[in-house]
Amino acid sequence: MAALAISNVAEAEHALSAPLNNAEAIYKANLDMKGFHQEVVRVVLLDSQLRYITKVEISKGTVNASFAWPREIFRPAITHSSFGFALVHNHPSGCVSPSDADLRLTKRIASGARILQIKFLDHVIVGQAIADRPGYFSFQEAGLL
Repeated sequence: MAALAISNVAEAEHALSAPLNNAEAIYKANLDMKGFHQEVVRVVLLDSQLRYITKVEISKGTVNASFAWPREIFRPAITHSSFGFALVHNHPSGCVSPSDADLRLTKRIASGARILQIKFLDHVIVGQAIADRPGYFSFQEAGLL
């Protein structure tokens, strides 16, 4: 398990050097979240070339829920003068299917981002890969953003 954790950290660090312009790149930059036992919500801030600025943890919840308020999500984006951001959270169960709460939050964040003129690149749920499915769910790829 330690070797896997080290491998995930190394892959995440490598992923941060390239533009985070798609769900797979965002997922790889947040592989450390696969091992979390609590749901964690984080914002990945990006510059105008969609390169990594920083990650900010917004909330830490329970094994199946975490609360994130839009103002807490937008605050770091505004403070760091970022061009855009990706919202990322994990599902400790490993299942990457979005909940109704995930869908509602994504819609609220997309609306707020349009008003604030901050690029909301994607909302990615990190979980476990199953058979031929990747270990993440992308709202952008699913046409929900």
